Amino acid sequence: MAVTGTTATTVDEVLAQLAALEDPKVRAVNEKHGDDHGVNLSKLRAVAKQLKTQQELARELWKTGDTPARLVALLTCRPKAFECSELDTMLREARVPKVHDWLVNYVVKKSSCAEELRVAWMEDPDPVVASAGWALTGERVSKGPDGLDLRGLLDTIEAEMKDAPDRLQWAMNNCLAQIGITHPELRSQAIGIGERLEVLKDYPTPANCTSPYAPVWITEIVRRQQEN
Repeated sequence: MAVTGTTATTVDEVLAQLAALEDPKVRAVNEKHGDDHGVNLSKLRAVAKQLKTQQELARELWKTGDTPARLVALLTCRPKAFECSELDTMLREARVPKVHDWLVNYVVKKSSCAEELRVAWMEDPDPVVASAGWALTGERVSKGPDGLDLRGLLDTIEAEMKDAPDRLQWAMNNCLAQIGITHPELRSQAIGIGERLEVLKDYPTPANCTSPYAPVWITEIVRRQQEN
């Protein structure tokens, strides 16, 4: 079905399209991960591709509060068109894991607000908001670490990651791995922290995937890089 018409009508049409894609089996799997929708993401991406970039439509889709609509919004918006305060509000509204992850990775990282929000979110008392700050920090560790206190980050990770809530713990663990992977002078320290904390050591990992346990993750990625 083609999506056409005014913004108000288009929102209704997009919602109808997404509702038609609802699959109970997909929902059952997603709900195990805290995501409240049953739309196959490949099909959802096809809807977004059809719409292309439409900033105002994206804003309206976000306002619906509907998880699939918000995911489409994040794929059809212009990241640099958002004010920093708007992105901050959106993050605090994005309690669903997939919406949170896509907002950070597809929008905030591409906006001009990434560093400002990274600093603010790192200190936020809400662990879900703080996890976004740590996700952005992990990105900086690997792509633009100048100015970061990497040893200070390792100290914080060692002191706080073990008892952090799941999403914050995951983001801190990712930052730990990125430090170990991209900064050889800190690699042994990062691996040592991972070994002492044992965070995600027993995480179930398919045979063809790399474990998120930092010592294994760091060692495996470094090995691949050295082979290439």
